[in-house]
Amino acid sequence: MFRDDLLQDKRILITGGGTGLGKGMARRFLELGATAYICGRRRVVLEETQAELRQVGRGKIDFIACDVRDLPGVEEMIVTIWRDGPLDIVVNNAAGNFLARTEELSPGAFEAVIGIVLTGTINVTMACGRRWLQSGHKGVMLNIAATYAATGSAYVVPSAIAKAGVVALTRSLAVEWGNRGVRINAIASGPIPTEGAFSRLLPRPEIEKLALDRNPLGRFGTVEELANLAVFMVSDGSGYINGEVVTMDGGEWLEGAGEFSALGRKLTEKDWEALTPRKSRNRTDA
Repeated sequence: MFRDDLLQDKRILITGGGTGLGKGMARRFLELGATAYICGRRRVVLEETQAELRQVGRGKIDFIACDVRDLPGVEEMIVTIWRDGPLDIVVNNAAGNFLARTEELSPGAFEAVIGIVLTGTINVTMACGRRWLQSGHKGVMLNIAATYAATGSAYVVPSAIAKAGVVALTRSLAVEWGNRGVRINAIASGPIPTEGAFSRLLPRPEIEKLALDRNPLGRFGTVEELANLAVFMVSDGSGYINGEVVTMDGGEWLEGAGEFSALGRKLTEKDWEALTPRKSRNRTDA
């Protein structure tokens, strides 16, 4: 199904590509022949990921340290990449999240998550989209949303707000830019374990079991499954899909909307203390 040359000669930018889902997608793109550019705030992490993935597949990987919240920095990154040729695909993956009681959140907590997830996606989308439109170069954009973007979810309100904005951006620009050669879709994923981020949202084994019990498939998704779906969504094989938000969650969304609503009610005071935004704010990954 996934030929070794499926993404041959495709130039792809993955934001938040140094860790987690971004790293997993970068690996899969490289296996299928793409040239991948990963960006994030932490240069050391990006260097380590580049070294790890350099020999994967037939593709090539490069990185640029960039905070997607910083528009001048994003513009500089895109100019740098464009010197070697236009991007063909952009994956807006950079994100930050934490579990918290909303009344305890500071303005900075909202700004941190919304800045990375929504403002960052807008910055990268506009920087690449304008260049595609001006040059007539066809482009594909894939945004990483969440199943609770459509319904909201207690205890992850900044993320729910930001992801809802990402979905609205996806659908709006798919219509506005589609006739000019730019195709835009999103993946709304359920819980997928990744190093570090997942433990901050499900702090105890009992909470993890609760999440599994409410999933019809009785398991979490994998990075590899998400990466394979991403490959299809950015490939020419999905060329007639535009403005779509594809849900990948094992049926959890149908089981009950609001991924963290029930989970939050199971946390103890000790759990909430460990999850307070002032301790989590610096752990978001852009």
